[in-house]
Amino acid sequence: MTRSQNDITIRSLSGAQELDLFCALTYTLDDELADDLARGLRRPQWMWVALRGGLLAGRAAWWGSGDDAAPSVLDILDVADAADRIDVGVRLLTGALSEIIPAGARPPEYVRFIPPDWREHARSRRVVEERMAIAGQAGAQLVAERFRFEWRPGTPIAAPTGRVAFRRVSDDGELLDLMTLAMDGTLDAHSRQDLARMSAREGAVRHFREELACYSSPRQWWQIATLPGGEPAGFVIPARNDYGAIIAYLGVVPAHRGNGYINEILAEGTRILAAHDVPRIRASTDLGNVPMAEAFARAGWVNFERSISMTWR
Repeated sequence: MTRSQNDITIRSLSGAQELDLFCALTYTLDDELADDLARGLRRPQWMWVALRGGLLAGRAAWWGSGDDAAPSVLDILDVADAADRIDVGVRLLTGALSEIIPAGARPPEYVRFIPPDWREHARSRRVVEERMAIAGQAGAQLVAERFRFEWRPGTPIAAPTGRVAFRRVSDDGELLDLMTLAMDGTLDAHSRQDLARMSAREGAVRHFREELACYSSPRQWWQIATLPGGEPAGFVIPARNDYGAIIAYLGVVPAHRGNGYINEILAEGTRILAAHDVPRIRASTDLGNVPMAEAFARAGWVNFERSISMTWR
């Protein structure tokens, strides 16, 4: 579909041969685009451009699993430095969404990776705020700003303390029970958003089905931390996504928060992944989740960047 208005033409890519055009604007994910297209994680009809006189004035791209009919996240949104760049971005985004997302369906979340000190520099602050303004005018609202942490080989991993033991998750139901408990008092903005429109159990099931169950990495990596009497204190989900090793989820149940068990649980998840000779491990947590962020910092993980997440109402 091609849309023209005034001097701007908005359309999807015709194919991978137009990647050079798409990359006339730049972003940290550009190096992954060719491989993503080859693997079906991106599709030309999910990659849109706004052109002015044949030159790239804006671009937007969505990502999704290879067998999904619709994408699951908007993760590229850029505009050229022109006086009408906000307007161009809004026209591009709304035009693309009208073609990509079925009528009546909620558009997928918008996520952008940003520098950890983005507020301290005029240019990076302008870039972030303008992207947020474009998505906002297209109907999205900010849900969370997140720390993105990274562990590298050579970083020490705390030795087991003996305060908790670890065992594999016995079945999906056991994990869902613990995830449901962890929703109580959660500091995670996405979980709080879920709780505003569904029960804790429903939120846990949604999270499990839409994310955790989709990882192809071994489920025997999933661990429950137990106290000496066998009572679960928390759990950790080490995994691999399409780009590398991650701590997908880490939780401490409400009855045992504030006792420092998070340190042992994070160390165990890190130890499991590090044993597989990974080049790095990544994880994210909301700025508002101070205990979790402090645990990663204590463990020597580096806050290498942040991200913003916006969802449609």
